[in-house]
Amino acid sequence: MYIFDAMKSSQLYKGSLTIIILKLLNENDKMYGYEITQKVKEITHGELILTEGALYPALHKLKSQGYLEVEVVKIGNRKRKYYNLTESGTKETVDKLAELEDYIRTMRALVNPRYRSNEGAS
Repeated sequence: MYIFDAMKSSQLYKGSLTIIILKLLNENDKMYGYEITQKVKEITHGELILTEGALYPALHKLKSQGYLEVEVVKIGNRKRKYYNLTESGTKETVDKLAELEDYIRTMRALVNPRYRSNEGAS
């Protein structure tokens, strides 16, 4: 399970994991894994819970695609991995956000056909 919520279908959110990570890193410069999970929880007021079991494979995949860099920082006796976007990761974020906006617009029009006709009215 990637992202889950007892009240919502997790299937709707599975495809969103990449864009969630990219968007958060774009806004926050660099973050470590647990920080990402907590930020998602905070932003969604607990509606979405991002599990570490889903997060880390996604982070590794984004890194292998060249979208993320990893910086290891020693904090006390522990090492913490900070993730930040590469130049191509920043471009990918812009592209994915544009795709997502188009998708949301299309879905809104399908769910509420009057949406398109009201779009220009405001």
